[in-house]
Amino acid sequence: MNRRNMWCFLAILLPIVTLFANPAPAADIAVVANKDVPVDNLTFAELRKILLGDRQFWSSSIRVTLLIHAPVARERDVVLKNVLEMSEAQFRQYWIGKVFRAESSVAPKTVDTNERAAALVTNIPGAVAFMDAEQVPRDAKVLKVDSLLPGQKGYPLRYIP
Repeated sequence: MNRRNMWCFLAILLPIVTLFANPAPAADIAVVANKDVPVDNLTFAELRKILLGDRQFWSSSIRVTLLIHAPVARERDVVLKNVLEMSEAQFRQYWIGKVFRAESSVAPKTVDTNERAAALVTNIPGAVAFMDAEQVPRDAKVLKVDSLLPGQKGYPLRYIP
């Protein structure tokens, strides 16, 4: 292997080694809501009720529209694991049963990116979504969970690789 090939080999190998040596850092997942949502803080129990479809209205006139990332997204994994303590299969089965029993007229809407989630939260009254806290738009309404915002010690929606 000549010197040039060795440098090319190292240039390719170094990022791969770095990727595995330094796992992704912990990241908080923000609860983002439409500006019309008359709530600034949710208890962890209230957040769980929203995710389970047991709380369907913010107030008498504003329906909760739950937006959740597609499977395999980090945001979805954190919500299922940290809040619901459910697997993907359990979550799907739960919502199929809930809609089948007519306990809810609609299942959560699925979003594929944080940008799409932010756009829908902005345009749908009562919408709530879960986004990487570092990607929340400046003008978005971030709800506290148990009086804590993303980044504060003890915040419950944290992704830890």
